[in-house]
Amino acid sequence: MKHRIVVLGAGYAGAFAAGNLARRLSPADTEITVVNAVPDFVERMRLHQLAIGQDLAFRKLADVFAGTGVRLRLARVTGVDPERRTVAVTSEDGDGELAYDTLLYALGSSVAHHGVPGVAEYAFDVTGRSSAQRLRERLAGLGEGGTVLVVGEGLTGIETATEFAESRPNLSVALAARGELGAWLSPKARRHLRRAFDRLGITVHEHTGIEAVEPTRAIAADGTSIPADVTVWSAGFAVHPIAAASGLEVAETGQIVVDRTMRSVSHPDVYAAGDCAYAIGENGRPLPMSCASAGFTNMQATAAIIARLTGSEVPTTGLKYHGNHISLGRRDAIFQMVDGDVRSKSWYLGGRTAARLKSGVLKGAGWGIAHPTFGMPKRKRRLATAPDRAGVRVAA
Repeated sequence: MKHRIVVLGAGYAGAFAAGNLARRLSPADTEITVVNAVPDFVERMRLHQLAIGQDLAFRKLADVFAGTGVRLRLARVTGVDPERRTVAVTSEDGDGELAYDTLLYALGSSVAHHGVPGVAEYAFDVTGRSSAQRLRERLAGLGEGGTVLVVGEGLTGIETATEFAESRPNLSVALAARGELGAWLSPKARRHLRRAFDRLGITVHEHTGIEAVEPTRAIAADGTSIPADVTVWSAGFAVHPIAAASGLEVAETGQIVVDRTMRSVSHPDVYAAGDCAYAIGENGRPLPMSCASAGFTNMQATAAIIARLTGSEVPTTGLKYHGNHISLGRRDAIFQMVDGDVRSKSWYLGGRTAARLKSGVLKGAGWGIAHPTFGMPKRKRRLATAPDRAGVRVAA
């Protein structure tokens, strides 16, 4: 019988991983299935563009995996049973169950509400296609002078505020930051960021924590009322509680605790990649939830899976965070390098050159998703031994 590999999620981590596995493992020995809730690949790094009204082309996952041997199951994951090695799913056809021998968990993350009253009811976000589309419809109805408040001074908040202000200069855009805007950037990059905010007319509320969201305003910790026809919540990410509920060992964040090879420390048949993996980088700190981390972790996870199944030595891929690339609209950006302790270096790249570089990164990621196997090789690796359905792990 073939070794059943199930990949949960077809985001940046899951889609790349499934393609890499299909490219390098023989279909005579393996069966690869990807489970995803929606039929399209969603470029999460560009959802703020979708929200402000820009037209984006979404690739159908059926087309992405056509001819690769990867099976696509359109369904929502509702549970994982690592003892029985099964995944519970639900779709238009009803509830079902998938059995696996190796599971790669890459379900990503969603917006973190942090228990703030009113966020779930009144705020919008750009962490998923449906939520970005909902925000798009709301923004389309705002006329001259409509107020938009972006909460959160991280990468998502900065990119969202600048994209909105550039694309819709008739709106009044503000950003609420718990600390100083761009405090984690180098001094020169921080000045570049502030000049961009000034140029785009974005109001910044620094040292302002938002304690409640209402339909037409947000309430700061000191009681200040900030007008907002639309509040966009970008104050962090959270993972789905499925992993914690399954009995897998998770961190306080709900992320799956993995070893250096992205293998679950509690269940050796399970690997994790992307935002849902609690992975320690080369600096001894957990990798941040980001597209870059999705790349590091999916490469390590697939390399480990392939090596163990084929009886090879497990390689280690780099888990070093190199920097942040921040779009400031379509014509400006900042590329900030960091050191081994994730502290900003003095050097940074900004302006149109950085914007072109960011555009190239996005196009490269899109091309990689459209060609998940990068051209199927003629010779693929066979498994070292046949899987044992009775519970014996292959190449453990």
